Amino acid sequence: MSSKRRPWYQYLWIWSIVYFALGFFNILFAWLGMIDFILPLIFAIFPGNKWFCNNLCGRAQLFNLLGTSWHMSRRKDTPKFLSSKWFRYGFLVFFMTMFSNMLFMTWLVAKGEQGLRQSVTLFWTFRLPWHWAYRQGTLPEAFGWVVQFAYGFYSLMLTSAIIGLVVMFLYKPRSWCVFCPMGTMTQGICKLKCREQNN
Repeated sequence: MSSKRRPWYQYLWIWSIVYFALGFFNILFAWLGMIDFILPLIFAIFPGNKWFCNNLCGRAQLFNLLGTSWHMSRRKDTPKFLSSKWFRYGFLVFFMTMFSNMLFMTWLVAKGEQGLRQSVTLFWTFRLPWHWAYRQGTLPEAFGWVVQFAYGFYSLMLTSAIIGLVVMFLYKPRSWCVFCPMGTMTQGICKLKCREQNN
């Protein structure tokens, strides 16, 4: 008797690994991460649900795989403060502030007021040289902002992934989902849509 085949979207954890691998060798692939920014918002705005977070998020799947199947999680209860409103929205504000700063740095490069920084910044503090991931002249100089955005965005994605891995190890596998900025935004959008439908 054959077992039921798993739906294709349950293998999206592979996408998370491929994304970081591609960005390691060529930073321009970091732009692909925008898919994980745009799709959750589309699902929250139009269908009005968190189907993306619950089914399509490759990062959540990867944490679940590592923590559950590979037993890399202590499986302790996630601290209540991580799921509190003040922490979730506070982390969202902080994250969006860092995202806005990244956009500002990209704008400076586009205006020619700052040179391209070929580095990945972990935890918004530690700069790691990442020169091998982009060869000068690959894109015309006028498109330096494209490269700068890629470095900044990869930094955000890598930093948040490391935070997610740490809380996965310390607590339950998907503890990151409790305070994920995208999850907080989509939850807020879904609540607003629910209120509109009930009025």
